[in-house]
Amino acid sequence: MVELACYKKCGTCQKAKKFLMNQGLEYEDREIIENPLTFEELKDAYKKSGLKIKAFLNTSGLVYRELEMKDKVKNMSSDEILNVISKHPMLMKRPVLRAESFVLVGFKEDEWKKALDIK
Repeated sequence: MVELACYKKCGTCQKAKKFLMNQGLEYEDREIIENPLTFEELKDAYKKSGLKIKAFLNTSGLVYRELEMKDKVKNMSSDEILNVISKHPMLMKRPVLRAESFVLVGFKEDEWKKALDIK
C-alpha cells in the first residue's frame, strides 16, 4: 500500500486523492498538520525520490516566505532543509506519495501513472 502525505485544504492534494480513487488504488491518507513526516521519513523520501532537495520545498507557500527560506536554502545542507521541513510541515511541497520503492513529490498525473504502472 502507498501513503499519501497531504494537506486537507490543498487543491492539488484533492486532485491526487481523486486520481487514486478513480484508479481504484488503496492508499493511507496522512494529513501533514496532524501527523507530519519525521526527519527520518523525510530523509528516506528524499533518497527514494531521486530529486534535488529544493523539490521538497513549497516555494510558493506562506511559510517559505515567513521563514525567509529563499536566501537560507543556498547555504543549507539537505539534512538541514529536511529538519526545517519536519518542524514546519507546511513548508513541504505536496502531495508526497510514498511507496516501498519510490516517492513522488507534487502531483503530475503522467508521472504517477508511470510509477504506479497504470495504463
